Amino acid sequence: MAAAGLKQVHLAAQLPGVHNVTAWSDPRSESQIAIESFVRLAQTAERGKFDFFFLAEGLRLREHKGLFYDLDIVGRPENLTVLSALAAVTERLGLAATVNATFNEPYEVARRLATLDLLSAGRAAWNVVTSFDSFTGENFRRGGFLAEADRYTRAAEFLATARELWDSWQPDSVPADAATGEFVRPGAGRFAHRGAHFDISGTFTTPRGPQGHPVVIQSGESDQGREFAAAEADVIFSKYNRLDQARAFYADVKGRLARHGRSPEQLKVLPTASVVVADTDAEAAAYAEEITRTLVGPQTAIAHLEAVWGCDLSGYDPDGPLPDIAPRPDSLLLKGHSVFRTGREETVRRWRERAEQGGLSIRELMIEVNGGQTFVGSPRTVADAIDRFVQSEGADGFVLVPHLTPDGLDDVVDRVVPLLQEKGVFRAEYTGSTLRDHLGLDPVGLPYAATEAS
Repeated sequence: MAAAGLKQVHLAAQLPGVHNVTAWSDPRSESQIAIESFVRLAQTAERGKFDFFFLAEGLRLREHKGLFYDLDIVGRPENLTVLSALAAVTERLGLAATVNATFNEPYEVARRLATLDLLSAGRAAWNVVTSFDSFTGENFRRGGFLAEADRYTRAAEFLATARELWDSWQPDSVPADAATGEFVRPGAGRFAHRGAHFDISGTFTTPRGPQGHPVVIQSGESDQGREFAAAEADVIFSKYNRLDQARAFYADVKGRLARHGRSPEQLKVLPTASVVVADTDAEAAAYAEEITRTLVGPQTAIAHLEAVWGCDLSGYDPDGPLPDIAPRPDSLLLKGHSVFRTGREETVRRWRERAEQGGLSIRELMIEVNGGQTFVGSPRTVADAIDRFVQSEGADGFVLVPHLTPDGLDDVVDRVVPLLQEKGVFRAEYTGSTLRDHLGLDPVGLPYAATEAS
């Protein structure tokens, strides 16, 4: 039962992907691309009554000094195909995918998402992302066709167009009336869109699912991205899992909603986070240090340094001091990675200052700046910390990213979730069937299936 006056914690799970590294060398780690791994983690999340299961995606394999950056995830199957398979082996868990709005088309994406929403009985979500670089565009023969300043205008029109396509099927579009012989109403699916980026018309083939529209997620950190989320999204991801920074982000994003005619409850703020659980706080701290040093190994530390310096630093000792040479901001050694592409001279300045103050080696600095584990401790310590973070308005919940694939969330589900339930801040059972139900969001219009059943 929900505790009076307390915010409810929302939890989601992510199989590590873009922007993540995993402890792949750990003997307990299994495949990051086999369907069995996706199934096991998704079913664990559903056993824990999580809101949704999320898959990130990149449209080109990253390259480091002209070679595949295989310290990241490579060979990942396409998101919506995987989630369609998971719809058959889960019942209530939301299914969320990153789908790019720069190198796709509204009709195709809207149709695939509507299909997933129908197959899953209302559990689909779309993380709307944009691409900034011609490196990714080469896979689509478009190169740098879209100026970076235009990527959110295209994304906004892309989303608006997808919604027009979903709305082209009305609540009564499928009467399936045996007496009259009418299965589909005349005009169902008809659409016409004229805009700066898209000029399309025709017939949309797929009726709306039980949510009306799939849940929309935004992960932009820029001012433009935050405003887009405030205007259009149901969920915004956040990189801030330090409480002071998180509260500032939370207040900023929530404060933008009113000018778009929306209330704070209509947008959920979910930072990504990691969790390390052990019997005692001391045991968890020791395990967390071991994990972090595994995740930020010598190769990873030097590669991240090269991405910022823009030059080959393979001759430097990862356990030694930072390079005493100037960075080359015009050189890009790690392609396809948005984190290290801008503000690199300022990043070098801050890193030098931090390393000097703490007497840190290259690897020690990379461990610090890449962040350790977010929540570390006994089950009670972790449950209290998650709850405190949410009640303090640092977030509405978290997207948990395990360091092991696919069993890295077992301790959270088995040992932490029961304590959150005991506090009255997390559901004991699902109370609805759709992802909008789990997130406390209203459906968008009435789905045709609900009309048939009424």
